[in-house]
Amino acid sequence: MQETFDMNKQAHMRMEKYPPMVNLDGSVTFKLKAPLAHSVQIEPLNGQPENNGYNGLGRGIYDLTRDDSGMWSITTPPAVPGLHTYWLVVDGVRVNDTTSKTYGSQIMQACGVEIPEPGVNFYDIKNVPHGEVRMKWYYSKITNMWRRAYVYFPAEYDANPEKRYPVLILRHGGGEDETGWVEQGRANFILDNLIAENKAVPMIVVMDWGQAPVPGMRVHIPSTPPPQEIIDITINELIPMIDASYRTIPDREYRAMAGLSMGSVQTLYIGLQNLDYFSALGIFSRRPMDENEFNLEHSFGGVFQRPEELNRKLHLFWWGAGTAEEGIYYGVKKNLSELASVGINSVFVEFPGTAHEWQTWRKSLHDFAPRLFRWTEAK
Repeated sequence: MQETFDMNKQAHMRMEKYPPMVNLDGSVTFKLKAPLAHSVQIEPLNGQPENNGYNGLGRGIYDLTRDDSGMWSITTPPAVPGLHTYWLVVDGVRVNDTTSKTYGSQIMQACGVEIPEPGVNFYDIKNVPHGEVRMKWYYSKITNMWRRAYVYFPAEYDANPEKRYPVLILRHGGGEDETGWVEQGRANFILDNLIAENKAVPMIVVMDWGQAPVPGMRVHIPSTPPPQEIIDITINELIPMIDASYRTIPDREYRAMAGLSMGSVQTLYIGLQNLDYFSALGIFSRRPMDENEFNLEHSFGGVFQRPEELNRKLHLFWWGAGTAEEGIYYGVKKNLSELASVGINSVFVEFPGTAHEWQTWRKSLHDFAPRLFRWTEAK
């Protein structure tokens, strides 16, 4: 056992890493020089078969081939455009590729490779007025811990000291944190570009940490329903803090919530059970709800039994999924069909070919944001 450990340690010490190369056809070439290694693999995050291949980089682990010099390499099939996360696996041990930027949170970190999508630039930085993303620290009495939110302000915010703005609370996914929508999702550039083109109402976007551990406890893993602490923090601490700190319009008509994957679960549970706080909900890549969770009589406090009230309060009930998300895509369509059968209005947008990854969620925000707060313009 000690000999194996020493050999693995030596193999890791002798590694020479090379940046992944994105080829013109969208394939990716990975290289790693590790003469003492016995096996080298690329493991796409969420690309394992048990996760239904929910990663645009691949549907399973890639085995690299070794040449006589100890160089390991592989070129993947063309990947789905977007930002895909992965690990290097050397002799069975996951390690991060230090030639690539890492993303994630304290739960896990993974490397990322960006595959451009020809002709698509809505999330690129452009020569338009740019807003700012600022960190806001606040103390949570619920968890007795300091928390950090990222807050996006439109470019005009500081130049219009008398103007107040609507608010979108935007949630990240499992294994990520409040940096995800900026670092990976490019939400600030998406909003900058939409606002500059007069396609979206200038708004404040709040990206809070979607976990709520108390001292001495581990960070919550993604769960359904979400921990009560994150619900209470959102309603009783985050929203009041944002309204007290910035020039918001503190009214449900001017407040929306959206999230991806784990964040979509939080959006459903927090939003549907607190309709006095939100006038729009965005559900990005929500896994299908089974019969125990999705019940037209009992789910979410029985709100589905009151379709007229729900339709009146929710000006926008938006759902989106990539067609390559397999179970998510078809499950969401089934759930929405059931909602429609009892008269509940919703919007569903599909994104051809995209998987459970950031290109789906960037496109979701790009479609969702322009629809927000249009109902307030007549006021």
